[in-house]
Amino acid sequence: MDWIHINAIRCYGYTGALPEEQTLGQWFEINLSLGLDLHIAGNTDNLTDTLDYRTVIAQVTDLVHQSKYALVEKLASVIASNLLQFPLVQQVKVCLTKVSPPIPNFSGNIVVEITR
Repeated sequence: MDWIHINAIRCYGYTGALPEEQTLGQWFEINLSLGLDLHIAGNTDNLTDTLDYRTVIAQVTDLVHQSKYALVEKLASVIASNLLQFPLVQQVKVCLTKVSPPIPNFSGNIVVEITR
């Protein structure tokens, strides 16, 4: 299987368990690994024979911005399900990072990684 990796998609969204997260929002970062067959595109050099990652980025950005879930696990799962709707995509790994979670005395981030 071949892979397209799309890293550091940064977008603002409203997913979180706390009411202020769903009202004020916060930044998320998404890294994707998309498994597909790139053999034809490798031979033809034609964009129509591969996955246009501009479309993927736009779809992920829209999903993060428009969704309001309590859990980042749910948001990551929805992103994965949507990306599997692209005809060429056979497998997807989504790494969804909550860049600055509102946790007292914690300056790190939280990452959920799912593979479908």
